Amino acid sequence: MAEPKPKSFWKRPEGVTGAIFLGAAVIGTVALVTTFIGPIMGFITSVLGMVVSLSVLGLIIFMALDPKTRAVTGYMYKSVMRWITGLFVQIDPIGILKSYVDDLQENLRKMSRQISQLRGEMHKMQEMIHNNKRMIESNMNLASKARDKDKRNIMILKSRKAARAKESNMRLEDLYKKMEVLYRVLNKMYENSEILVEDIKDQVKMKDQERKAIHASHSAMKSAMNIIQGDKDKRYMFDMALEAIADDVSLKVGEMERFMDMSSNFMQSVDLKNGVFEEEGLKMLEKWEKEGTSLILGDEKDTLILESEDGEMLDLNQPIARPQRAENDTNQYDSFFD
Repeated sequence: MAEPKPKSFWKRPEGVTGAIFLGAAVIGTVALVTTFIGPIMGFITSVLGMVVSLSVLGLIIFMALDPKTRAVTGYMYKSVMRWITGLFVQIDPIGILKSYVDDLQENLRKMSRQISQLRGEMHKMQEMIHNNKRMIESNMNLASKARDKDKRNIMILKSRKAARAKESNMRLEDLYKKMEVLYRVLNKMYENSEILVEDIKDQVKMKDQERKAIHASHSAMKSAMNIIQGDKDKRYMFDMALEAIADDVSLKVGEMERFMDMSSNFMQSVDLKNGVFEEEGLKMLEKWEKEGTSLILGDEKDTLILESEDGEMLDLNQPIARPQRAENDTNQYDSFFD
C-alpha cells in the first residue's frame, strides 16, 4: 500500500466539528440578519455601505473562483477544525495506535484464557468419546454373548445401549471437529496478533519522533502551499500513512473481538454434561467459515479449516505457538510509507 487512500474530511471526527461550525455560522448569520434587518438595509443603501458590500461580494466571488485561494482557505479551515477537535477527541494517529496496542494486549490476555478453557473442554470431550467407545464395545460383547445363550431381551437391551452410545459419539465427534476449528483459529489469531502488536509498537517508536520533526519543519501554511502547487507534501503524506495504519489496525481489532465473542457464545451453547449443543452456536461458526478472507489470518484461514476437515491430528498438549520472525521478515506496515 504505497499510497493509502485517505478518508474524506467530512467522514473524520474533525469533519463533524466542521459541519457543526458551518451550521452554527449559517444559523447565526440568519438570526443576525433577521434581528437587525432595518439597520442593515439602511447601511447597504448608503454610499459607504454599497462600497463595503460590493467589496465583500467581490472577495467572496474571487475566493470561490480562484482555486489557489479556495484551497488555502479550505486547508486552513480544516486545520483549525482539527485543532479544535483534538482538544476533546483523540485524533492523533500516534495516540490512536498506542491505545490500540493496549486494546490488543488486553484481547491477547482474554484470548489466552479462551484457548485454555477450550482446550480443557476438548480434553473432556475426548474422554467422553473414549468412554462411549468402550461402552459400545462392552455392550456389543454382552449382546453377542446374550444372543449365543438365546437371551433375546438382554441382547436387545445391550444392542440399544450400544446404538445410543454410538449415536452420541457421532454428535460429539461432529462437535469436536468444530471445536478443533475454533482451537486452530484462536491459536493462529493469537500468534498473528502478537506479531501485529510488535509491528505497531515498532512503528510508533520509529515514527513518533519522525512525525514531530516533520511537523516542526513543515508549517501548516507551507503544507497548504505544497498541496496547491500539486506537490506531495511530506507532512500530509506522512500523516495520511499513519491514519491508514490506524484504520487497518481498527479493522483487525474489530475482527479479533468479534471472533472472540462468537467463540465465547459457541462454547456457552455447548452442554458437555448432556452431550448436546444449541444449533445457533454452530450456525454462527459455520457462517464465519463461509465468510471472506480474514484480515488477521489472511489465506491461512482456509488452510486451518481444511486441516480440521482432513482429520489432521491436533496435539492439545502443545503450548500456544510463539511467533518467530524470519531474518528478512519486515514490518507489515513499512510499505505504507513507500
